Amino acid sequence: MQRNNLLVIAGWLSIIAALLHISCIFGGPDWYRFFGAGEKMAQMAAAGDPYPTIATLIISAILGVWGLYAFSGVGVIIKLPLLKTCLVLITTVYLVRGIAGLILPFVTTSPNIHHNSITFWMVSSIICCIYGIFYFLGTKRLF
Repeated sequence: MQRNNLLVIAGWLSIIAALLHISCIFGGPDWYRFFGAGEKMAQMAAAGDPYPTIATLIISAILGVWGLYAFSGVGVIIKLPLLKTCLVLITTVYLVRGIAGLILPFVTTSPNIHHNSITFWMVSSIICCIYGIFYFLGTKRLF
């Protein structure tokens, strides 16, 4: 069987995303701002509120597990439960987040969407689409 490099790349992309999220915890409010978490998260981090750290750790853990599922799909680590189902779900989440983020800022006035800049939405959504494409193509090879 040929090595599934697309899924290897997908796994590393998720691991890198997890590490970047963790870097915000250590980088503090300025890092939360730079990576687009929003002013409210930055202010909570500056005030010592545990919420930004907890939320960031949860997101990092999820992204890390997603990376492990990609590595499991190529046989780098043991086969994880519901492997193909989880890879399809991970792919779906990345692609839906990416596509929605390219559309929502232009079709809604929701403050939940507009507390981040258009630049944040465009950059993060393109990144999510790229991740989703790697997961999609890599997962497709498994089937």
